Amino acid sequence: MAALAFQSADGALVARAEAIVRRLRGHGFTAYFAGGCVRDALRGAPVKDIDIATSATPEQVAALFPAQSVGVGKSFGVMLVLQDGVPYDVATFRTDGGYQDGRHPERVAYDTAEHDAQRRDFTVNALFYDPLEGRVIDFVGGLGDLRAGIVRTVGDPVRRFREDRLRLLRAVRFAAVCGWAIEPATWAALKAEAHALPCVSAERIRAEFLRTLCEAPRADRALDLLAESGLLETFLPELTALRGCPQDPVWHPEGDVWAHVRKMLALAPPPPRDPALVWAILLHDVGKPGTLQIGRKPDGSPAYRTPNHAALGAEMAAPILRRLKESRATLEAVVAAIRNHMQFVELPKMRESSVRKMLGRPTIALELELHRLDCLGSHAKLDLYDLARRRLADFAAEPVLPPRAVTGRDLLALGFRPGPALGALLERLYARQLEGADRAALLRTAAQEAPTPPVSQPAPLP
Repeated sequence: MAALAFQSADGALVARAEAIVRRLRGHGFTAYFAGGCVRDALRGAPVKDIDIATSATPEQVAALFPAQSVGVGKSFGVMLVLQDGVPYDVATFRTDGGYQDGRHPERVAYDTAEHDAQRRDFTVNALFYDPLEGRVIDFVGGLGDLRAGIVRTVGDPVRRFREDRLRLLRAVRFAAVCGWAIEPATWAALKAEAHALPCVSAERIRAEFLRTLCEAPRADRALDLLAESGLLETFLPELTALRGCPQDPVWHPEGDVWAHVRKMLALAPPPPRDPALVWAILLHDVGKPGTLQIGRKPDGSPAYRTPNHAALGAEMAAPILRRLKESRATLEAVVAAIRNHMQFVELPKMRESSVRKMLGRPTIALELELHRLDCLGSHAKLDLYDLARRRLADFAAEPVLPPRAVTGRDLLALGFRPGPALGALLERLYARQLEGADRAALLRTAAQEAPTPPVSQPAPLP
């Protein structure tokens, strides 16, 4: 086999890793590139980092790189070696003891490269590469599985999944991101063990879930795998509840709410996708099952309505995202997009002040993309989306929401007291400003409502 080409945005990534291998080998140790970097290089995908596996113990690694090594995972045989400030994981070949918590081995024992490959999760991740000799080392049939596009556990799949429950999600991620099939015995074990995923921390579940949907070429297919395996039900049952929730076929010829979400994912931008957009797609209609009303049309056919589903969806989304330990910034953006996603229908009838307030929201870019996909995933009419884009273009030369011409300080000077009434007046004045009123007109209006003679007259802006 010819030497592997490692594609990376960091042009020196491979050279620095080779320097580590060369130093280890020069002192009599075995050392290879290992795991995901080998897998991705073999399939022609970009490599973000390079892990190194070696026969040297952590203490021996530290002795060879005394000023560059950090024992971040020393108890598991892993050292961090810095090269020009860039960290590389250097792990001692090992075998793992029992796994009692479903995530971490109780103990490790240093061993050979062949035995190290046997304790890894999937055959395509158990490959080594010798960068000095330009050859792949395969102890578990990973090359054949990679060429065939198969995700297969190393050894007994039930045992592999029980050792580390996160592997359940990782199997789906590799299949979805690489476009591979999951080998039948591995798939059967994955489905049988899916119920145990919740022993993994919410942070790790969220991270793997989002990587799957943000990186997969077919995000809709990724969602299918998560649902068909039973994994999705264990950490996001609110989403599986969308299956079978009917919609008006006039506006939703694609089918039920689940079909709608799948279609939106299929139409989403290519990877890497924005996690906030993925969450907004998944959860924007999560309130529909709880608001579904079924009546009859004049012709006797069923009439499906979900009044206020956006408000309920926003109310449901916040605890879902908190449960999965999502960041506050992402949570707030997603909840706002869900709450507002039905407002576009009001855009043609809005007053100018309302239009500017809507288009000036910090989440408007997310809301616009969600609305575009919402339309394309259903009736395919983009007239409201196009109108919103045109109105945004109208404000290209000025802020959509300019600074307030009249402030709270101005109102206090006119004799108003702090409190809700002052805040309400400020909002009314700002709405008039957005309709075109200038500062002088706004001050005259405020003066007419002042409860006491002004302390001082606010000065007009220059």
